[in-house]
Amino acid sequence: MALRVGVIGGGQLARMMIAPAVEIGIDLRVLAEAEGMAAQLAATAVGDYRDLDTVRAFAEDVDVITFDHEHVPQDVLRALVADGVAVHPGPDALQFAQDKLAMRARLAELGVPQPEWAAVHDTAELQRFLDAQGGAAVVKTPRGGYDGKGVRVVRAAGEAQDWFDALGDGEALLAEELVPFVRELAQQVARRRGGEMLAYPVVETVQRDGVCAEVIAPAPAAAERLVEVAEGIGRTIAEGLGVTGMLAVELFETDDERILVNELAMRPHNSGHWSQDGAVTGQFEQHLRAVADLPLGATAPRASWSVMVNILGGPVGGTLDERFASAMAEHPDAKIHTYGKEPRPGRKVGHVNVVGEDLDDAVYVARAAAAHFA
Repeated sequence: MALRVGVIGGGQLARMMIAPAVEIGIDLRVLAEAEGMAAQLAATAVGDYRDLDTVRAFAEDVDVITFDHEHVPQDVLRALVADGVAVHPGPDALQFAQDKLAMRARLAELGVPQPEWAAVHDTAELQRFLDAQGGAAVVKTPRGGYDGKGVRVVRAAGEAQDWFDALGDGEALLAEELVPFVRELAQQVARRRGGEMLAYPVVETVQRDGVCAEVIAPAPAAAERLVEVAEGIGRTIAEGLGVTGMLAVELFETDDERILVNELAMRPHNSGHWSQDGAVTGQFEQHLRAVADLPLGATAPRASWSVMVNILGGPVGGTLDERFASAMAEHPDAKIHTYGKEPRPGRKVGHVNVVGEDLDDAVYVARAAAAHFA
């Protein structure tokens, strides 16, 4: 019988695990919130990932549980572990991807470089942090934020008053240094249950309106020291938190030559989509290998450059399907991946990968192919 891997969450990340699962002989099953995306293609149960009975019933038919997102409650995760279910990454690791305040405190214990930060419970504490930071800071909700949501740049404490009003007793917001970065980077590391670990090349990410728009692998003009530091940070975090599967570490490269950790994701990540077509082993196959405790695959690039461009929004009043023929005809070197989502302004509905030996050519082709779906 094939190893059965259960993925909680039916989004595009689960969808993109299906093909590599088939290729390496894994029986992939998905617990989806609704019919759609991964549910169109995999053996699927539909239910609420926050409901313990639902998740327990799903877990009975699989050998290991992993995730499309980090939102499964800790009490559900820990109940599964207590039941003897293999959960990867486990709750002890996943808590640091779920709660940014917990993440900052743990990274400080590990000695990982990160922005100045503080837990702030009210506007008075936030104002003191602002004063210490020269009048500007980034404020984040500790839980639930993604793609720019739950993040604000503030220059007066009152600008976060609505978020303070929504806090429960004893809860706090996360205030961070407004980092003077010159670019954003991402470091991915795969870690197997037994501790085997491999790193991917550090990449440059381009954000627009808080959403990842493009990724270039490897990061252009990355000095050897930067590459070493980024990989060292990724390995330290993966080992220190006990991560199993793919770990993505979002980084800032600052104008004063610091490399600082921004955020973490313990699953396949947008910054690693390039690896589907640009690395010997793509991140989706690698994640499955790691959580199933199979030997990890090589992470070397297949070409000098890989470029990923997200398809954001999609056509207004149309479908992605009708654009495929023109994009394929004009850009046969581009690999187009779609998520089965309805177009909506700002929504990630797919991405384009292009690999090659000339960076400018790869960027041009990836952008031009993605433009067919605008």
